[in-house]
This record gives sequence, structure tokens and C-alpha cells, in this order.
Amino acid sequence: MNKLVITLALALAALPSFATTSIKATVNGMVCAFCAQGIEKRISSMPATKAVYVDLKKKTVAIEAKEGHALDAKAITAEITDAGYDVVKLETVQKSVEEIKAEIKGGK
Repeated sequence: MNKLVITLALALAALPSFATTSIKATVNGMVCAFCAQGIEKRISSMPATKAVYVDLKKKTVAIEAKEGHALDAKAITAEITDAGYDVVKLETVQKSVEEIKAEIKGGK
């Protein structure tokens, strides 16, 4: 029983190191599907990007990093700004794009 508890404790302690890192941005100025598609295309072409999700209603852009890569918040902000939109808030979260997407859709 003690070995099981120790094993579980070690496994849970290791979880954060395997967590997916994503950036969640609040973006003003997106009003249509074309806006979302443009941002998605620009961010998807960045080398560290694994996945992108854009939600127009919530004004949210979620970007997930490829395994072993780090997302560059300044570069992401620059891409979105260069596309003509305003980045209001940027936060790093330990969730996948799919988890963020589910969270947003579940909150409707």
C-alpha cells in the first residue's frame, strides 16, 4: 500500500512537467470569420506553433506550442498587431488548445 501511495505521489508530482504550454490572448477588432482565419493562418505559420484556436464571440486566440518549443509572446503580439488587431491581454496557461476550446464552448 505504501509503495502505491509513493508511486502515485511521484506520478502526480511529475505531471506539471508534461503539461502543455499555450498562450491565451484577448484580441479586439475581430468581427468576422475572415478575421479569425487571417489570425489563425499567421500564427500557424510560426515555427513553434502546434495548434491555434480563434473564438470571435469571446475575442480569444489560443496558441499551443509544439513539444520542446517555447512560444514567443512578443512575436505573437507582433503578428496579431501587424494583422490589424489589438492584443488586450496575453497569458501563459498550462492547457492544450483543445482544453481551452472546450472551456470556452462549455462557458456559453
